[in-house]
Amino acid sequence: MKHKAFIALIVGASVSLAAGVAMAKDHRTQGAAFETLDADGDGRITRAEAEAVAAGRMAAADTDGDGALSLAEIEARGAARAKERAARMMERLDADKDGRLTAEEMRAGKGAGRMFDRADADGDGVITKAEFDDAREKMRRRHGRDAG
Repeated sequence: MKHKAFIALIVGASVSLAAGVAMAKDHRTQGAAFETLDADGDGRITRAEAEAVAAGRMAAADTDGDGALSLAEIEARGAARAKERAARMMERLDADKDGRLTAEEMRAGKGAGRMFDRADADGDGVITKAEFDDAREKMRRRHGRDAG
């Protein structure tokens, strides 16, 4: 029974992750993520479609095929995703295409300074302790963590 509960938890988390990906704010991938989840192309994502994508992701990460994810498998998938994100970041920000990011290229990137601007609620160019604490609480809520 514990094994079934664990699998259900993993599938549920994967469904949540898949749904989160579909609703990602990044306009470049939003359509592709939706279409990945909308397997029959009817413009709607059913629970079965989301679960199928989650099961596929689970199977892809379960490299030994035992129906469960080990720490090594989770770490390997995390490393692969980090590598993919790093490659996209390099592609997006490396203006001179030399394979290195300078501080200037990092600052010029889309969203540079956005976190500061969000935290600076009154727009006066400084972040007070109250603004910092409020921004941290909002981020924790947005990411589903207890603000305490």
